[in-house]
Amino acid sequence: MTSPKTGLTLQSSDGVGIFRRTGHPARLLGVAAAAFALLVVMGIALRPGQDFGFARALNGLHTGAPGMVASAIYDVFEPVPSVVLTAALAALIWIVRDLRTGAAFAGVVALTWIPSEMIKLIVHRGRPDVLLMPYPFLPVQTDASFPSGHTAFVVALVVALAFVVQGTRWHRIVVGVGPVVIVLVALALAVDAVHYPTDIVASVAWSLAIAPAARLVWVDWVMPRVPVLAFPGASRTHYTAAKTTSGAHDDAPARATSEPTGE
Repeated sequence: MTSPKTGLTLQSSDGVGIFRRTGHPARLLGVAAAAFALLVVMGIALRPGQDFGFARALNGLHTGAPGMVASAIYDVFEPVPSVVLTAALAALIWIVRDLRTGAAFAGVVALTWIPSEMIKLIVHRGRPDVLLMPYPFLPVQTDASFPSGHTAFVVALVVALAFVVQGTRWHRIVVGVGPVVIVLVALALAVDAVHYPTDIVASVAWSLAIAPAARLVWVDWVMPRVPVLAFPGASRTHYTAAKTTSGAHDDAPARATSEPTGE
């Protein structure tokens, strides 16, 4: 893109990483809508707690160090710490990349994670009964159980990071390590028995189905309409004057370059 004021060529981050547009937006929105409807129906059908026996069996593993780690993981990914973690990662991405990329990351996480609460309100499935558990989790969680907000958040976080580092050497690391983190969090929730196993599986399906549509809506449709976020690669672009010989002045041609991002 050429600046109309300076005539310099600007290199932007558009089309790179999380800004890489995906085709078939109607399909992405259709998948998201279908996932919402399917999970509502599934959650209502599972309300009696058909997998309670499985939840109780997994809770039997809540002993010693595994139990302590499971409870710690649950606390780390509570809503407030999760918001702080998202903000911290967005700030780090802002520093390493630019404001737009940090905002894109945070927006995708939020639009994937937060709407899962709507399903909780609609389905209103109760938590596993702690009084029937060998190792009851305290304090008792009183909000609805389906789907798991903790799991939905972690999957949304991993997918959003994968979007950010698309096309870089970090992508393989995120894709390799991310699922391990998701499995650890899922196991922790199952061992704590704060959710039924089906709550956890439903959350993974939710975030995987919703995240691409969330990226479409936030990055492609909303951000271009927000003035501070609309200018492509504004904070990544700087101008460097071309090298000139002795006696050359400011009228030497200049060009815009984009610094390496360490990707």
